[in-house]
Amino acid sequence: MTARPAAGELEEGRRHDLRRDRSPDAPDTESFADGDGAFGYVHSYETGSRLDGPGIRVTLFLSGCPLRCRYCHNPDTWHLRHGSRVPVERVVGRLGDFAPALRAMKGGLTISGGEPMVQAAFAGRIFRAAKGLGLHTALDTSGLLGERASDGFLGLVDLVLLDVKAWREETYRRLTRREIAPTLRFAERLAALGKPVWVRYVLVPGLTDDPAEIDGVAGFVAAMPNVEWVEVLPFHQLGAFKWAELGLDYDLSDTPPASSELVARAVGRFRDAGCIAR
Repeated sequence: MTARPAAGELEEGRRHDLRRDRSPDAPDTESFADGDGAFGYVHSYETGSRLDGPGIRVTLFLSGCPLRCRYCHNPDTWHLRHGSRVPVERVVGRLGDFAPALRAMKGGLTISGGEPMVQAAFAGRIFRAAKGLGLHTALDTSGLLGERASDGFLGLVDLVLLDVKAWREETYRRLTRREIAPTLRFAERLAALGKPVWVRYVLVPGLTDDPAEIDGVAGFVAAMPNVEWVEVLPFHQLGAFKWAELGLDYDLSDTPPASSELVARAVGRFRDAGCIAR
């Protein structure tokens, strides 16, 4: 763990770096209202990403998330206090430094988290600036807070990376402590708008590898022509150390990473349902 940065510092790093107690006076995520988005709480940003949309991208990880996913690899993004409070101008200025290279590499900006819609006004201001810089924009979200995304906000987003974590209500609640209905409503709204979507499905042995879960998501997604890809993401243990460092109970320590064979079977089930999957 690195030392606490100066107030307002925007940190470059990797998505698996631990950030802790950067803003100890920050409000709780549940009660947070970001107003006009002049400031936001940022975990870090990562350059050179090929994982979060087309081309080479800068991915900005915002703090704050209402989900409590059992397999979360970034539990240090759950609370605003673990992120740095940064003025939007600092984020936009740094993005401007990268913009010429990102345009040349047919990439852009992805805002992830945490859950970016916790800080919808902050994210919206950054997306607006990114579009002004001629960048492709992507939103990585669970869809739980999709109602916070106005049509104007979504007009600034070229691609939504939508995490659909399970299909059955019981499974979804066991995984996240939340309901799946808001995610499905948001997916249907994106389909009605014709907004390009990549659906992401994290494959966890013993939790989300049940064929009934996969087939449920696949059947729902296959009917949506705006879904360009379904990405099956294998569970890994890269974030396990964060749970220990933060004093959290992690009950998946003995769960193996998803094998290539298991991933291939899951991809095959999505394809069999009519999805374009990888």
